[in-house]
Amino acid sequence: MASRFLLVSLGIDAILAEVTISARRQKLDEIIKGNNLGDACTTTIARMKPQKGSRSRLGMEALMWISNSERPLKTSELCHALRVNVPTIRTLLGCSLGLIMIEASSSTVQLIHFTLQEYLSNNPSLFQSPHSMIAEVYLTYLSFRDVRELSPTLYSLPSMFPLLGYISCYWGKHIRRDRTEDVILLALGVLVRFEEHISSRLFLAHHWGYTSGYGWGLSFDSRSSPMGFPGLHRAAVLGIGEIVAALLTMKEWDINERDPVGRTALAWAAVGGHEEVVRILLQRKDIPNMIEHHFGALRRKSMRE
Repeated sequence: MASRFLLVSLGIDAILAEVTISARRQKLDEIIKGNNLGDACTTTIARMKPQKGSRSRLGMEALMWISNSERPLKTSELCHALRVNVPTIRTLLGCSLGLIMIEASSSTVQLIHFTLQEYLSNNPSLFQSPHSMIAEVYLTYLSFRDVRELSPTLYSLPSMFPLLGYISCYWGKHIRRDRTEDVILLALGVLVRFEEHISSRLFLAHHWGYTSGYGWGLSFDSRSSPMGFPGLHRAAVLGIGEIVAALLTMKEWDINERDPVGRTALAWAAVGGHEEVVRILLQRKDIPNMIEHHFGALRRKSMRE
């Protein structure tokens, strides 16, 4: 039923967009002959593309970001993701010609109907390499000096970085689906200093539910300095062999290091089922110490039981 109302709404919008009676009659005939939601979506997107100025690009990019996000994006997140002059949400709604809407209870931006998601998924030619494009924007965001200089001990995130929480949790999902050489270089630049980055704790809080106080916890070393989530561990969770291999050449890593939840990089790779990363880590000369540590702990536990 909802899809029928959507079909009628899109059809009316398409007809009213024409400026002459004859053009409106022709558009009505086209819609009647098509008579399905896919045709209505095709017609609406075709109307989006000739829009003047940057409206066409904004409308299409809004569809791309919304349809490929890992969770519904809040209005402020979407506006900052589109990043050019930080457009207002009202502008984006207008550029999309009715294909996106704001969900009032959550203040998130969503596609007008789930069938539109299916339509966009079934027409991959509409967007060129969306996940690598999204990953590049997200990793560039994490590389901004103002973001890198945020204290990892903050108990609340500055309002001028509305995307930081989402990016910290989900950039890996996008890079796993598609990546370019530039995206890999950006990822390495973030990971090599990851432990010092506020996103390390945001990721750990999301992935492990490691919380305390405001929303993410802090562990401290013997010098009372905050401990983060090491870049090698994050790369092991990511599970991309070429990134792990490159990261190992960029600095000295303690392969036996445990993160605040007690796991090593090898443990994360094994739990994630990332066989290539496990093989790369097992080639390290210092790995036997870690394996012996794990099996020794298991033997001691067995003896106690």
